[in-house]
Amino acid sequence: MTLAETILARASNRDKVTPGEYITANIDKVMCHEAFAAVYMNLASAGVKKVWDTKRVFIFFDHYVPASTPRAASIHQLVRAGVKQYDIKNVYRENEGIAHQVMMESGNVLPGELIVGTDSHTCTYGALTAASCGIGFSEMTYVLATGKLWFRVPETIRFILSGDLSFPLTSKDVMLKIAGEYSADIAQYRSVEFTGPAAEQMSISSRMTMSNMAVEIGAKFGFFPVDIKTVEYLKERTDSSITPSDFSYEGDVWQTCEVNLNGLEPQVALPHSVDNVKPVSQLNDIEIHQAVLGSCTNGRLEDLRLAAQLINGRKVHPNVRLLVIPASKEIYKHAMGDGTFATLLDAGGIILNPGCGPCFGAHMGLLAPGERCISSTNRNFKGRMGSDQAEVYLASPATVIASAIRGCITDPRGM
Repeated sequence: MTLAETILARASNRDKVTPGEYITANIDKVMCHEAFAAVYMNLASAGVKKVWDTKRVFIFFDHYVPASTPRAASIHQLVRAGVKQYDIKNVYRENEGIAHQVMMESGNVLPGELIVGTDSHTCTYGALTAASCGIGFSEMTYVLATGKLWFRVPETIRFILSGDLSFPLTSKDVMLKIAGEYSADIAQYRSVEFTGPAAEQMSISSRMTMSNMAVEIGAKFGFFPVDIKTVEYLKERTDSSITPSDFSYEGDVWQTCEVNLNGLEPQVALPHSVDNVKPVSQLNDIEIHQAVLGSCTNGRLEDLRLAAQLINGRKVHPNVRLLVIPASKEIYKHAMGDGTFATLLDAGGIILNPGCGPCFGAHMGLLAPGERCISSTNRNFKGRMGSDQAEVYLASPATVIASAIRGCITDPRGM
């Protein structure tokens, strides 16, 4: 079976499942951010007295941190009340960072698990070969009450990545290339597997970027197979024993796509769609006013270090605001300790607290009408980052930093 079929079969106590089947699966773990406020009210109104398994529930504060409005503060207040009422112990407070990053670096995600979350980018956990996806408030209410949820077994698309990425290209360029070439609809309610020599070469952080954005091409799940890098990453974070031989992904797939990375140019998604992609060489000299480096997509240590390497000794353009958002407290501490933040600060960057920040337009770094931002985040819908008359361009950390220095969209290979 494919990875999705293997995990869903186990979760539904079946020997085998096939694409198109509807199953009822046992959930391994649950992630809730501030949406737990709405879920809590649903649970209370339904008369649910206890959560099915408090040890499997993880609560985060990351979207509205720190609270920027009285409404946001009230949401946080409701979350705290719900956590107390249902005696949930796995609570990550406002200083911990973005749920997806913290879930993975804290050892709360294991290969083969079925995990659901109240955020569409829960699919990030596929970088560690977990079947993970976002669900709505009513579905999450049902999961917390019963520990179960229905799924349609998805067909699988396998992207076979070959060739080499030359510095300073990253996996973000690969994902934008896939979105631009195959469209934002290719994987609607399908499982995606990223395999091949180039996938094997990617770090776990780089894999997280691609799994995170699997939902941007419609995917239910976005997997990388278990390999020695997965094992080494988890060895530092959990006592669970994992070996690559535990997982097979040789099942028949609905579609196979070959993606050769040799000669790939840095990619940029233009407003207002993630699949409106062009090579950066076609976009030079588009003026920008803000550059965002961070988020659950590209706020990891390797992203921040790459940015510091490129900007070292240079300055952010006087017409540009560079916002730097590490994905977690752990990353923040490393970047502070190794001089990464000092380099970015000296160049004119603004370091924000770990969290979702301007990515989804609730607070911090919002755009005014007519402004343009180049961002390492995952979405550029109209109004995503403030005014619906602003524009958001998506790119890799290297392209974001090169553009911040010049004040216009810039090819980082010239740096």
